[in-house]
Order: sequence, then structure tokens, then C-alpha cells
Amino acid sequence: MKPYIFSLLAGILVGVVYYAIGVQSPAPPTIALLGLLGMLAGEQILPLARRMLAGIKPGAAWREAKCGQHMFGSLPGAHVSDATAKNRQSS
Repeated sequence: MKPYIFSLLAGILVGVVYYAIGVQSPAPPTIALLGLLGMLAGEQILPLARRMLAGIKPGAAWREAKCGQHMFGSLPGAHVSDATAKNRQSS
């Protein structure tokens, strides 16, 4: 039940921010997509900061926290098995 309440509160907060910057909901696609990217980035701030405060360099902290994978997903072909890759090379 807690995640639902937090989700509702986050939605209310986003609604207040939309009102403050003069964007009506549902937002135009570009604004909405940038907002989603901001939410994904915001989710990575604390894990990244914790690792950097522990003395890990920013690039290593980014990779260790898997920020890129979380924010941008896997690139096409990233999960190709070795057998499939060998078959493609031999063709």
C-alpha cells in the first residue's frame, strides 16, 4: 500500500510543478518525455552520490550503480548469445 501512496504524492508534486511552470497535463509529448527522463535521472542521484561519497570515481560509480542501463535500457543486440553471434559472423 505504501508504494501507491508515495506514487500518488509524487503525482501531486508533479502536478504542482506543471502548474508552476505553466504546462497543462497531459503534457505535450516532448515535455512529457523530458519529464520522464528527469524522473529516471532523479532515481539515480542517491545511488550515484552514495558511491561517490564512498570514494569511487564518478565514471566507476555510474557503471557500478548501472545508471546507464537503468536510464537508457539495453541497446539492440546487447543480449545476443555467443552462438547467434558466431552464426552471424560465419554467414
